[in-house]
Amino acid sequence: MTKLYAIYGASGCGRSLMAVARQQLAREQEGAEIVFIDDALTEIGMVNGHRAMNYQAFLNETASEKYVQIAIANSRVREKIANRLEADAIQLWSIMADNVTVMDEALIAEGSALSPFVTITSNIKIGKCFHANLYSYVEHDCVIGDFVTFAPGVKCNGNIHIHDHAYIGAGAMIKQGTPDQPLVIGEGAVVGMGAVVTKSVPAGVTVVGNPARIVQPK
Repeated sequence: MTKLYAIYGASGCGRSLMAVARQQLAREQEGAEIVFIDDALTEIGMVNGHRAMNYQAFLNETASEKYVQIAIANSRVREKIANRLEADAIQLWSIMADNVTVMDEALIAEGSALSPFVTITSNIKIGKCFHANLYSYVEHDCVIGDFVTFAPGVKCNGNIHIHDHAYIGAGAMIKQGTPDQPLVIGEGAVVGMGAVVTKSVPAGVTVVGNPARIVQPK
């Protein structure tokens, strides 16, 4: 039985996660190859010492089992690719760096990417294709939806509910909620870099500043 692993996306996000992916396979004592998938390629090349190919070429590879980590920052594109992989019976691949901390009763769905120095504490539920970049943390009793993205240094404190496709910018801090009244970040909301979120954020809006306020469209 042959296995082939892939990082979907050869831009900055994908190249950063390739090292995490190699750590993952080394930890599991799995000697299989990892390739990049880049739909802009017309022929197989090399990126940072790994073969790189378009999706059709990846499908044509003869491995009996294929696993893919979607290293695309745009969550809507991540979802489209996840649907394509499911249709082609290719499994989502979760990766985490060696120094990630995951505590008790943390349920993380398939396809997650946990970068170095990420901490996931206890009694947490996280949906599929979650990206947590360097030095981010998720505190106790949080519920995070599908295709959520944390930029580096996000501080997600306890009793917070983050809905699908939300984007939390670098260094943002989200105030802790309570068990009976969790703080909610709505679906598709964007929390700007360095924002301090002290109350719930409606779906689809962008908030910035300290305390975070909604940016009104011009």
